[in-house]
Amino acid sequence: MTERPLPTKDRLIRAAADLFRRRGYHGVGLSELLSAADAPKGSLYHHFPNGKSDLAVAAATWASDEMLRLIAASFEPAEDFPSGTQTLCHKAAKLFDNSGQWDGCPISATLFEGPDNTGFRQHAHHLYEGWITEVTHHAARLGEAHPRDTADTLFILLQGGWQLARARQSSDELRKLPDRLFATKTD
Repeated sequence: MTERPLPTKDRLIRAAADLFRRRGYHGVGLSELLSAADAPKGSLYHHFPNGKSDLAVAAATWASDEMLRLIAASFEPAEDFPSGTQTLCHKAAKLFDNSGQWDGCPISATLFEGPDNTGFRQHAHHLYEGWITEVTHHAARLGEAHPRDTADTLFILLQGGWQLARARQSSDELRKLPDRLFATKTD
């Protein structure tokens, strides 16, 4: 049984998320997006009336939704916050390894490297707050004393850890994050 192909809109979003993650917003042209999505020329503006900028917001949202699923899958079965954090960081390391390109965060590569656009910055803020809110929920549920501060710190460590992993071309930087997070709490 063959898998049914994704609808054109979904193919455009996923292709854009991948291309923007690898090369940034300005590094990708419309014809390349259409080719990667195997989409007809008119489909971009049919699904995204403002073209590339609308597609960038949709691609960043899709990537964020994937991260929210990863956070939930890491913390929902966890017995405590440290084990959920370790699972999340190991899953992030696997993503890093599987990218093969040592690319950046799909949200920052799309929305911060895109046009100087207040709407892009506001959407990035909204998406990142979603991640932090999800982690805050799990931190509170799992008994962390300062759930929001812990979630903020984990977010900062993940973003910085990803950049350091890129620079060192090693996902081990992401696997070390739980030790770094919890070492600061015991000092």
